[in-house]
Amino acid sequence: MVRPYILIFLLFMATKKSAPTNKIRLIVKAFEHKLVDDAVTKIIATAKESGAVVVGPVPLPTKIEKITLNRSTFVNKNAREQFEIRRHKRLIDVMEPTPKTLELLQSINIPSGVGVEIKVM
Repeated sequence: MVRPYILIFLLFMATKKSAPTNKIRLIVKAFEHKLVDDAVTKIIATAKESGAVVVGPVPLPTKIEKITLNRSTFVNKNAREQFEIRRHKRLIDVMEPTPKTLELLQSINIPSGVGVEIKVM
């Protein structure tokens, strides 16, 4: 005997697989958080202008890379300097994009020093 909740689950999974969801995932990266925020506001404004639904921006963890160097080359081993590089990231999902949305996203003027990855799913 088949349990009724199993039948409901199977029907749900069948409808879920048959309905593909189109979305565009954007990952914005930069060394300065202000540049990332400016680029994200431009992207969200153009995506909403084209009629798509925008989810985000979701701040992803900042990657911090620390480097330690000696101040002098030969003596004073205890004298050291530390430097760090911070990589800031934001994640944006554009749900139900129109063909106009992708064209507008590729033609946005983004400040230099900001990298944007566009994945169509």
